[in-house]
Amino acid sequence: MKILRYSEKYEALLFDLLAGEGLGWSVYYDSAGRERYIRALETSITYIACDDGLVCGYVRCRADDGFGIYVYDLLVRKSHRGRRIGKSLVQQVCRDFPDQRVYVMSDEDSYYEKIGYHRVGSIFSVNL
Repeated sequence: MKILRYSEKYEALLFDLLAGEGLGWSVYYDSAGRERYIRALETSITYIACDDGLVCGYVRCRADDGFGIYVYDLLVRKSHRGRRIGKSLVQQVCRDFPDQRVYVMSDEDSYYEKIGYHRVGSIFSVNL
């Protein structure tokens, strides 16, 4: 598995991942949301995890002018879960921005607690 910085050449593969997750992610890939999400990707810090040409996970973040990096989206393909891909994606963000705190905006609190992240208010602080 390789972790790469997202670019538009991976757009179709990323949207395949999103569509495979079903209706919970449809706001990003349906006809009304796709163009908006493409614009969001263009202004975000995004990494993809690739395995034999398949995007098996991704993380999308935004920087806050030196006050932190905020993870907005983290998704791993169902067939690839349990392989620490999500954690590896967030660790890549931490490596690329070593002087900034990384925070996860979460609706899956138990996952982040399980991998050792610490709650800071209503977000999680990532410590390597």
